[in-house]
Amino acid sequence: MSTVSSNSSRTRTYHDEKDIQNTLQLRDVLKDFPPFAKQYFLGRESTTATRTRLSYAYDIRTFFRYLQESNPALAKRDIHTWDVSVLDEIQPTDIEEYEDFLKVYKVDSDVVGAPREETFTNGEKGLKRKMSALRSFYAYYYRRQMIRTNPTLLVDMPKLHEKAIVRLDAGESAALLDLIEHGGDDLTGQKKVYYEKTRVRDLAIVTLLLGTGIRVSECVGLDIGDVDFRNNGIRIIRKGGSESIVYFGEEVEKALKDYIEQRKSIIPQEGEENALFYSTQRRRMGVQAVENMVKKYARQITTTKKITPHKLRSTYGTALYQETGDIYLVADVLGHKDVNTTKKHYAAMDDARRRSAAGAVKLREEVPDPEPVPPVHGEA
Repeated sequence: MSTVSSNSSRTRTYHDEKDIQNTLQLRDVLKDFPPFAKQYFLGRESTTATRTRLSYAYDIRTFFRYLQESNPALAKRDIHTWDVSVLDEIQPTDIEEYEDFLKVYKVDSDVVGAPREETFTNGEKGLKRKMSALRSFYAYYYRRQMIRTNPTLLVDMPKLHEKAIVRLDAGESAALLDLIEHGGDDLTGQKKVYYEKTRVRDLAIVTLLLGTGIRVSECVGLDIGDVDFRNNGIRIIRKGGSESIVYFGEEVEKALKDYIEQRKSIIPQEGEENALFYSTQRRRMGVQAVENMVKKYARQITTTKKITPHKLRSTYGTALYQETGDIYLVADVLGHKDVNTTKKHYAAMDDARRRSAAGAVKLREEVPDPEPVPPVHGEA
């Protein structure tokens, strides 16, 4: 059996492997749930990605742990004996108190060597995500008439305050690429060696992110066979599992070709042969590694902006919209399923364009004031 598993794993894509990991992790998390709760995740299987279901599981597990700690009656009962009627015992005030609890709470750590208790906090975005997960959980059982009430509908969802989009301007983008390409002059010793070893790869990754706007997860998921230089395109797997072709220009083409030439000398670890971007351990680079790399270079360019791979995506979207003014094209290239998501992110730019239109059209042609007539000689 082990031989079959090993051989079959060689044909799996990065996304297949992530789905397997997420599925196994989800099963492990569900061990902390009452039996009825597992039906919700089975019901969501056909409409959500494994990563989404795993995130929801973590969020809903926090709710059950809260019930165990805050409700004396439930605390006396083994969670594995709870049935779905427990949900009908929860009042809207309980949901409001849970929302307040989420702002700051402590959880016993199950990580060996970690502090006994870990403190967690949630800002607006974290609160909204956890409350959305709970509302979805309740809605599933309510629609199927398995519970009589849905108290989550009687509680206001957390509001998100709009934040300015952080992006690099054109000069900062150029400076970032220049730093990666030529920034090793002042380095010495081991830092110099590491820089030279990763320079071409790092330049290819950042140029690709800035030149296509793909997500960091899409970037690390690329296989060598996903790059098509005949059409200058890459095949990526979007959030949710859909496949898409994203095209790139000459700068991205050169950076990728330089890296792929260097990549030929790398002997990958077993099972990692198809990955496009390798770590120094000769394995597929992960999301965290790319995020750390981008932050390392970006903080040398700007101290006022916290630049992440997602900010490079925003930089690309901004540049594309400024060049084309086509919000639907930007939405399509960035892989937004709803164009309103794109409009929300680039509303400020839209407003600036509308303001510039205010003075573009003249309703009446301006007539210059007549030249004053000089007085006749001798007249007062």
